[in-house]
Amino acid sequence: MNSRRKFIQNTSLLGLAMSIKPDFSLLAAQDQILGHGDFKYKVDTKWGNLDPTKVPVVNCHEMVMDRKGRMIMLTDEAKNNVIIYDQSGKLLSTWTLGLDRAHGLSLVDEGDAEYLWVVDNGGKVVKTSLDGKVVAEISSPLTNEIYTEKMPWVPTETAVAPNGDLYIADGYGSQFFLQYDKDGNFVRKFGGKGNQDAQFSTAHGIAIDQRGGKAPTLLCTSRGHNSFKRFTMDGEYLETIFLPGAFVCRPVIHRENLYAGVCWSRLRYLEQTDNSGFVTILDKNNKVVSNPGGTAPEYRNGELQIMLQKEPVFKHCHDVCIDQDENIYVCQWNAGKTYPIKLTRV
Repeated sequence: MNSRRKFIQNTSLLGLAMSIKPDFSLLAAQDQILGHGDFKYKVDTKWGNLDPTKVPVVNCHEMVMDRKGRMIMLTDEAKNNVIIYDQSGKLLSTWTLGLDRAHGLSLVDEGDAEYLWVVDNGGKVVKTSLDGKVVAEISSPLTNEIYTEKMPWVPTETAVAPNGDLYIADGYGSQFFLQYDKDGNFVRKFGGKGNQDAQFSTAHGIAIDQRGGKAPTLLCTSRGHNSFKRFTMDGEYLETIFLPGAFVCRPVIHRENLYAGVCWSRLRYLEQTDNSGFVTILDKNNKVVSNPGGTAPEYRNGELQIMLQKEPVFKHCHDVCIDQDENIYVCQWNAGKTYPIKLTRV
């Protein structure tokens, strides 16, 4: 009987070990140096690894850092939508809203406390405390005639303006950006699907840009156009920042630089290529200065040339978070249920 029990136990352990297959590309990448110019990084593929039987992930969608320096990550694993790490990669806590399409995560500091805006592709846009208590929710635009009944609503991201206004990206739906005041009242929508300057192809993300002490503007992702598009806070188009070859996710601003995860890159004249992500970094003048995991940025006669994955470290970079030491934490979509990768600046 004991022999049989031991055999069953050993067989079960072997099955578990075989089901959790190491990603050999990540193992090979450990301690590799990526990036260009003054923005180079050592790869740490082990930083956020956890026991997937206890703290599973499907996609590590987005991450923010709170004022205590904790790294707060959103997943679409309904068992633990939010995973909170310290900066060494140690697990601090988890909580969940039971969402299986959790996608967007933004942090807002309201002085007395910090809050999270969580966006689920199923249509939920909720504000929570850092420990997961829901304190507000934005209703679907289909319920109050902002949208007509035939317009899809698949929100992806939020950003909060200095005056408290909330902007929601309907990135996988009708591709509008919706503006609400600090009390949750609808103000306007702008954008929509199309190929005009003020329109979008996958309006995936949004950020408030106040670099250089300038008046705030909106940076909006148009992933299918390989670009960020700048708008006034009232939704008037200003300019396009074209990033050829890079299917960028949301813009992330840290100090004077702009960072983004690139979910795909592409071969020249071809559509996006699977498992072809990297990270891109722009300076205060919105010039690309480094592409960790990608080809070196090249300008000819002032025009940025096509950018592609070079080192196969990443699959689909979905978001980046920058800490106080300018290290980058990379969250990935469709990357074999792996945890974030840390890029330590060197």
